[in-house]
Amino acid sequence: MFARSRKLARNSMVKRMIPDNPDARLTRNATVAALSAAGFPVKPATLSTKASRGGGPPFQRFGSRPLYRWGDALQWAHSRLSKPVASTSELDAA
Repeated sequence: MFARSRKLARNSMVKRMIPDNPDARLTRNATVAALSAAGFPVKPATLSTKASRGGGPPFQRFGSRPLYRWGDALQWAHSRLSKPVASTSELDAA
C-alpha cells in the first residue's frame, strides 16, 4: 500500500513538472526537469553546450539567465528522435 501511494505521489510530481502551456518560459534547469519528466533525458550541461555551439532549442535571455519556451524545447526534443525501428540493424542501414 505504501509503495502504491509513493508511486501516485511521484506520478503527480512528474505531471507538475511538465507545463500545460507551450508558451511557458522555463529556466535551463526547469527545462531539463520538464524534458526528463516527458521522457527525454537531458542534462543542463547539454543545453548549455548547445546554447554556445548551436543545435539546441531556441532561447531568450532574461538578464543573464536563458529562458526556454516549453513548446520549442519539446519540439527540439522530438526532432532528435530517430524514426521507429524494429531492429538495431535498421539503424545501420539509414
